[in-house]
Amino acid sequence: MENSNWGTNHSGTSDFILVGIFSQSKHPTLLGVVIFIVFLMALTGNTLLIFLIHSDTHLHTPMYFFISQLSLMDVMYISVTVPKMLIDQVTGMSKISVPECTVQMFLYVTLAGSEFFFLAAMAYDRYVAICHPLRYSVLMNHRVCLLLASGCWFLGSVDGFMLTPITMIFPFCRTREIHHFFCEVPAVMKLSCSDTSLYETLMYLCCVLMLLIPVTVISSSYFFILLTIHRMHSAEGRKKAFATCSSHMTVVILFYGAAVYTYMLPNSYHTPEKDMVASVFYTILTPMLNPLIYSLRNKDVMGALKKMLNWRFIVPTMWQV
Repeated sequence: MENSNWGTNHSGTSDFILVGIFSQSKHPTLLGVVIFIVFLMALTGNTLLIFLIHSDTHLHTPMYFFISQLSLMDVMYISVTVPKMLIDQVTGMSKISVPECTVQMFLYVTLAGSEFFFLAAMAYDRYVAICHPLRYSVLMNHRVCLLLASGCWFLGSVDGFMLTPITMIFPFCRTREIHHFFCEVPAVMKLSCSDTSLYETLMYLCCVLMLLIPVTVISSSYFFILLTIHRMHSAEGRKKAFATCSSHMTVVILFYGAAVYTYMLPNSYHTPEKDMVASVFYTILTPMLNPLIYSLRNKDVMGALKKMLNWRFIVPTMWQV
């Protein structure tokens, strides 16, 4: 029987159907155009931010290294879900094969898990920069930054390798319709005809752990940061510290808030419509907002952008002369 279920789950004839958000909209074409524009803005903004950070030597600091990693994550994050959703809307096809669903789920879970820990690493970086400025270059040297980044990617991939195979090994003998626009773990689990209560409990504990560790690091970091800012005598120093920290906290609240709703609230709080809205928030909107949050409120990034634009205008003029 188990072999039969495995074959059913992994055969090419038993594709899933992604119901998606367009079926819930009265104006699916307009919604598709809006999502496409947001997708382009996210790709452009994050790619530009990565380019500026790597090309301007003034931005070769631990803080901007982590921001560039976050931008890379956001580019991958939004590319995992949105292109498939838009292509399905244009072609009228909403099927996704089991292997494609598995890959999409793994990438999504890995990237989400990695971002949880990256936001914690960024909070720790701000803590060291503000609370221990004289030791900053030692405590956050290049090797430490690489180790922290590698650790975040590794922990995210552990989450993906753990949750994805277990989810996809369950027999799916109910409807093949996934009431979501991508293969998210809770949405796929609802299709299983076996008892998943134990797995759901373990997944809940795993998500609590994945959130608890970063939240503890972030909360502790900002507690000491606020104490240090309160003791500052320089008004300019306070303003600069608040500016960098408020940008990071905005991203943390946006990302963690939606994640807590999706993975930690009881099933009684969930409906397919609410779940899709929450997922749109942190899979589509957050990748678009991150570069805006980190660039518009950051003089260094805006300065690098202006320098790049001035260089593009100056060089053609020199060639004409």
